[in-house]
Amino acid sequence: MITNDTPAERIGSVQDETIDLPNSPHAIVPILAAATLASSPQSGTLAALAASFTLAACSGGGSEEAVLSAASPISTAPLPLPNPISLTPVPSAAPVAVAPPGSAAPAAAPSVSTPVSAPPATGTPVAPVPAPAPVTTSAPGTPAPSPGAAPAPTPAPVTSPVPAPPAPGPVAPPTPPQPPPPAPLASVSQEQAARFLLQAQFSVSDTEIASVRGFDYAPWLAQQMNTPQSQTAWDWMESRGYGVSDINRYFFTTYPAEFAIWKQLMSAPDAARKRVALALSEIFVISFNSFEFSWRAHAMANYWDMLNKNAFGNFRQLLEEVTLHPGMGHYLNTKGNQKENTATGRVPDENYAREVMQLFTIGLHELDNFGIEKRYTSGPNAGNRIESYDSDDVSNLARVFTGWDFDTSDGVRVSVYKDGGGFESYTVESRDFARKPMRLDATRHSTLAATFLGTTIPANTPGAAALKTAIDTLFNHPNVGPFIGKQLIQRLVTSNPSPAYVGRVTTAFNNNGSGVRGDMKAVVAAVLLDDEARNAAGLSSNTFGKLREPMLRLVQWSRTFGAQSAAGSWKLFDLSNPANQLGQTPFRAPSVFNFFRPGYVPPGTALATTQSPAPEFQLVNETSVGGYLNFMQGVIERGLNCPEPSVPEAAFRNYVYDIKATYANELPLLTAAATSTIATADATALIRRINLMLCAGQLSAATQSLLVSALTPPPLTAASTVQQRQERVWGAVLMTMACAEYLIQK
Repeated sequence: MITNDTPAERIGSVQDETIDLPNSPHAIVPILAAATLASSPQSGTLAALAASFTLAACSGGGSEEAVLSAASPISTAPLPLPNPISLTPVPSAAPVAVAPPGSAAPAAAPSVSTPVSAPPATGTPVAPVPAPAPVTTSAPGTPAPSPGAAPAPTPAPVTSPVPAPPAPGPVAPPTPPQPPPPAPLASVSQEQAARFLLQAQFSVSDTEIASVRGFDYAPWLAQQMNTPQSQTAWDWMESRGYGVSDINRYFFTTYPAEFAIWKQLMSAPDAARKRVALALSEIFVISFNSFEFSWRAHAMANYWDMLNKNAFGNFRQLLEEVTLHPGMGHYLNTKGNQKENTATGRVPDENYAREVMQLFTIGLHELDNFGIEKRYTSGPNAGNRIESYDSDDVSNLARVFTGWDFDTSDGVRVSVYKDGGGFESYTVESRDFARKPMRLDATRHSTLAATFLGTTIPANTPGAAALKTAIDTLFNHPNVGPFIGKQLIQRLVTSNPSPAYVGRVTTAFNNNGSGVRGDMKAVVAAVLLDDEARNAAGLSSNTFGKLREPMLRLVQWSRTFGAQSAAGSWKLFDLSNPANQLGQTPFRAPSVFNFFRPGYVPPGTALATTQSPAPEFQLVNETSVGGYLNFMQGVIERGLNCPEPSVPEAAFRNYVYDIKATYANELPLLTAAATSTIATADATALIRRINLMLCAGQLSAATQSLLVSALTPPPLTAASTVQQRQERVWGAVLMTMACAEYLIQK
């Protein structure tokens, strides 16, 4: 076990026992990290940075500043393989290397700002352009009706175009180059198919690899996008009894939604939809950490369901449903937001108005189609970035978001049971409000005119109409395509995409090829089918790829090795503690800025000198590395330790390893004939398979050789126990998930 200052009191805690592994994975982990440092051509790569953290965590030496300092390289002298030793259950390796994400360094911003053409006008289709990928897309589905005075949804293309922001300079950006067509069917190898699948969803299987190779990339993706959404988290929670009012008071808890969301991430059949929805959850952030209202779990479950529903819909509808969702209303204060009162000095709350621009749609600065920030070319601000909005835009837009509140118009109240019997003196609302858009109370809505982003909503405009205009204005802003498109590239493919890559995704956002703006099918297809995502150049580049987020590693492990909840209860709670758990949990971001910022650059590193973003590294430090190792140590071997799996309530007693992997496709590789032994060839076959399943075949020959050497002696025989064979598999999985070439997703 990697040690740190926090006691390892955690789900999946390690028992006192030893595993008879050939060469200790504890010892192999720092060897793998040292090998990464030795082979990294540049000390500034993410691979080197992550490997440095691993060495520091495993050895307990070095401060974070020393680890991050490019001027303090860690010795890369070859380390001998350790002698066979026994150890407590396999520790999982720390977050290790990632080649600096992003493709080649972005082109320098033009010396003059670059105007972007205005979005298509009402009812006027833009000139068709070739779709960035040959994926069949359909116009967004008919949105669910909003109750009360909620505004009617607007199909795309949307009315009320917003005037293009004034461009300080006359130079227009070149047309973004179109990507080449996807590779021909016959050329898709197992490794290429696996690489694509790991970007498009969470994991790979033999069947899925064969499916991609049989369909090719684009048809396979179109099939996934057209597959209906699987059982909703809300419906699963209802089936488990979490919608009743009883002694467990589920309406005051968050864990039913955590169980439901973990279950879907780990086992739902529509994995591509879930992957995009999870990426959206890191853009349109709400967090359990700030949920303090009744039926909060149901509200979060429905928010997750809403992201899934809109993952392959239209961005305009997604933005409206996010805006009116009760979870977002509570999180960013549109719930109960009231109009100005001159007598008391009250003004509308500006929280959502600010964040919907800064984080959900247009960002802080004007962008060209390539995502490059525009700059003033003359005057006192020459050279400065052009802000996309100012304080007046915020205060005026805030007026639109007044008068909205939970829709409890059904009038149903629910009795609250006392622990000792009987009922409390108070009641709570029916849970139905948690899945309804917020409802407008016109008496609380501002009637003042609102001018923002070049649009004016006249005074006395009804609240629903005002909201519709505001959503249309934001949706049609030219920043949305590059701002959202780049973040989807970062979440699915690479942390630092080239401007040309961003430009091609922007083109797909602006026009899906049929005159429709904001078609998420076209956008996601453009992200995943782009030549930069599919060609082999990224595999050898030190500027392409991203660090796998901890929660993605756990979900990948679960899906890859057949983990299931034996009781069907999926009782996984908050795993956010970085000292002794995973260090990340869905919908547990510490703030609206997510777990990490899209532009985060690790300070004090060579990456900082080139300003190369590596967002996921904002989660990484020596404590989180050690915590991840220790947590995964128990998970890989035993599974996840859950309280009283047979009952729906939290219970916190009678813990059982209920969510366990079977390794059904790996163990047979270590089955010896009656007179044979498990030799190097068998360990090689095991590593080859794990390399394909977890890394899309991206482990180097040297790393594979090191892992095989660690797994081979002492030999297994026909008399070896199941436990001994399992230990080989556990060790192989652990060491793979520890190494830099796994933690880098390319």
